[in-house]
Amino acid sequence: MTLHPPGTRIGLLGGGQLARMLTLAGTAMGFHFTVLDPTPDCPAALAGALPLTAAYDDPDALQTLAATCPVVTYEFENVPAATVEWLERETSVPQGSALLQTCQHRLREKNALQALGVPVTPFAAVASAADLHAFVSEHGPTMLKTATGGYDGKGQVRVEATAAVEDAFAQLGASGRELIAEKIFPFQTEASVMVARNAAGALACYPVGENFHEKNILTFTRIPAKIPPETRTRAEQIARQVAEGVSLVGLLGVELFVGADGSLVVNELAPRPHNSGHWTQDAAATCQFEQHLRAIAGWPLGRPDALAPAVMLNVLGEHLPSLLAALPQLPSDAHVHLYGKPEARTGRKMGHVNLVLPEASPPVDVLTALQIWSPEALDLLLHS
Repeated sequence: MTLHPPGTRIGLLGGGQLARMLTLAGTAMGFHFTVLDPTPDCPAALAGALPLTAAYDDPDALQTLAATCPVVTYEFENVPAATVEWLERETSVPQGSALLQTCQHRLREKNALQALGVPVTPFAAVASAADLHAFVSEHGPTMLKTATGGYDGKGQVRVEATAAVEDAFAQLGASGRELIAEKIFPFQTEASVMVARNAAGALACYPVGENFHEKNILTFTRIPAKIPPETRTRAEQIARQVAEGVSLVGLLGVELFVGADGSLVVNELAPRPHNSGHWTQDAAATCQFEQHLRAIAGWPLGRPDALAPAVMLNVLGEHLPSLLAALPQLPSDAHVHLYGKPEARTGRKMGHVNLVLPEASPPVDVLTALQIWSPEALDLLLHS
């Protein structure tokens, strides 16, 4: 296992908020960063990474990145797999292109999970309305999704019954993209586990987080998850099983659905730091961004323990003005992280707030600050 010492320049494919927070964490570790991103003044560049402004498949930019960075990492899944394959031949990309190719494609991902013996909801490839009709007839309410490119609820349609098949297929199938049908799992809550592994095979698993979404965008993650201890243990076991099975090097987010009976199915994987792991910045012994860098740089992994109960609240574009106005009322254990994006659009992730709590539920003195988010999210957070 190669150890990359402080002073190493690390290449970042993608310059969004995750790359920004990798840069901030890694600068404290002594690393330097170059970010390849087509957007000038991307969040990572504003945090101090040397900008390389070009398309992800620009040959000159890739030559520069490979020549100057002994190790490269990607911050999201939508970088071209061919780019990562080329970089693997020229420099070290510990995450590798194989895991990226798997996680870029829902069918490949579900097949890989099934091959590992990991529980998933029934699924099938869909090439026609007839395929979808047959799946819905057998399995009932179904989620039809594009196999590639979807995120935050984009590229998917809920199909309740066979009568809705034609309309659903017309919405997504007209583009000619590959589709996947997934039986809707009647979950009670959603959970996620962040797991790290280095090239020597050492594993570190963070506590299970409980997630709440609105309009398919994560609103908050709560630590510890309010699920039975045996369910938390099983979720961590599944995350470790996946990490070992895919020969992970780096950080992996494993998203799960939790049934009312405690049953679990894996929904999807994220082969990098993840929104639901942001709480680790202020409430864990080692934050997820430092952990990812430790793993890809060949360092010993840090302790993943939670130091206190915590809640991570996403700040979307519509929340930002209210958050800034409420800053004087925020409790002392609220930590604000903003991403430096210039335009605050509705639904755009602009930052997050980590609340480090003296007990598992937010105390009354944070209620004013929490009014920034929806009454539904607030009620669930305080009373579930």
